[in-house]
Amino acid sequence: MKINEIIQQPEGRRLEFKQEIPSSADLAKTIVAFANDAGGDLFIGIRNEPREVVGFPDEELFRLEEQISNLIHDHCYPVIIPDISFHGDGATRFIKVKVFRGSNFPYYLKSKGKLEGTYIRVGSTNRQADIEIIDELERQKRNISFDSELVHDKQVEDFNFEAFKSFFVEKTGDVWGETTLKKLDLVKEYQGNWLPTQALVLFSNFTSRKDRFPYSKIECARFKGVSSDVFIDQKTIDEHIGIQAEHAYEFVLRHINKGAVVNGVYTETRWEYPVVAIREAIRNAVVHRDYSLTGKDIKVAIYDDMVEITSPGKLMPSIDFSELEARQSDIRNKVIAPIFKKLGIIDQWGNGLKLIAEELKNYPEISFKWFEMGLSFQIQFNKKNGMQQPDLQQDSQFGFLMKQSGDQTPDNSNPDDVKTGKKTGKKTSMKTGMKTGMKTGFNHSLTRRQREILLLLIDNNRLTINEISELLNVGRSTIQEHLENLKSNGAIRRIGAAKGGSWQVLINNQLQA
Repeated sequence: MKINEIIQQPEGRRLEFKQEIPSSADLAKTIVAFANDAGGDLFIGIRNEPREVVGFPDEELFRLEEQISNLIHDHCYPVIIPDISFHGDGATRFIKVKVFRGSNFPYYLKSKGKLEGTYIRVGSTNRQADIEIIDELERQKRNISFDSELVHDKQVEDFNFEAFKSFFVEKTGDVWGETTLKKLDLVKEYQGNWLPTQALVLFSNFTSRKDRFPYSKIECARFKGVSSDVFIDQKTIDEHIGIQAEHAYEFVLRHINKGAVVNGVYTETRWEYPVVAIREAIRNAVVHRDYSLTGKDIKVAIYDDMVEITSPGKLMPSIDFSELEARQSDIRNKVIAPIFKKLGIIDQWGNGLKLIAEELKNYPEISFKWFEMGLSFQIQFNKKNGMQQPDLQQDSQFGFLMKQSGDQTPDNSNPDDVKTGKKTGKKTSMKTGMKTGMKTGFNHSLTRRQREILLLLIDNNRLTINEISELLNVGRSTIQEHLENLKSNGAIRRIGAAKGGSWQVLINNQLQA
């Protein structure tokens, strides 16, 4: 990369500019922060405001190189060996100090010691590491992950993971035996006893794990407008981590629009956001979040102009979201990630970012942004200013043209599962993309909840009251009351027995389902 291109880049996780050689303390902080993180380049001899090369005379370079080498050697521990080189044309040259990611973590200032002298890179700044970060660096040195650590003060019997057990059997088809927990590394032997790992705690129900992981949940919110001042809807998802991603994905589908766009002579259904990309982003947030950080949960926020996903933990050092199409893989949670792969929640390693990149190509009106915010990582799907969303062609009978049963759904579920109402673990009936406040040509006095029920029944006319209750997260008695009102209004009628029968949805007295 040419120097003109380099100096136009913003300072960040892997890049810093200095006009002069910094003080010993400042230089050492930057060097240990780079070594503890993803590595980085420090350019000396480049002014920040305005960004331009000021450099040093040729006759000064070797003295400055020796000065920098001595400062790093005298003030940083363990030993860090940078690559120091000179660049530029003519009489004025600048210095590049390249620091590689280390392996003998943590690196720290000799004068302050490990507890007070360890620094990490947060954005374009050097931040003193707390004990949680130092512990994580120690784990990286030993090549172990937080989720694989043993829980010494508890027994396996102290955690209720029956829901995960049933989910695992349903998804994999495996028989749950005595050795299953051992094979999955959810328990490990210690001094003759089998103890739970942190991963087992996370796969247990919330009551079992809330004392250790009160923030191991996803907070979902739909806000009114483009600020977080007013909630329209919110939901806390605190089931075992194996199903959190899909439930958060369903929340997003409930609050974004799906309509029809005309492509030549064909009418195609289309979500207003790239939902496959959003699904992958939520899954990545659950699989790769840093569960060792206390006081932080995953957040999924939906605004009129944006879907935003925030996950605790810095981006893994080898992952670069600027290269989405490259197959990148760096596993933070070495027990949880293989289990998610076995469950089919994630595909082959490194495929998630590529899926995001591929679908974004079909959404030129959506911009994809990512940020490292302190010790959290955030991505945004934004509607671009000045670009119109594809027109949603309104259907005269029912608000928007909805997906018919059996159409290809965003997560490639089996169409037969949708038709029969078979549960796939992803609540396929929610993929209708219902729109809050949608008007029906049959009866404009219907409530929002009744319109949501109609949409579900159009998509799958064999849903039971219990299934509707589960899909809408509403009590069974409330759903039963709404169904009775819909029957009284003549909007629906029941055909056949209570078990094995079906619903008929009538719109303008024409049979629709």
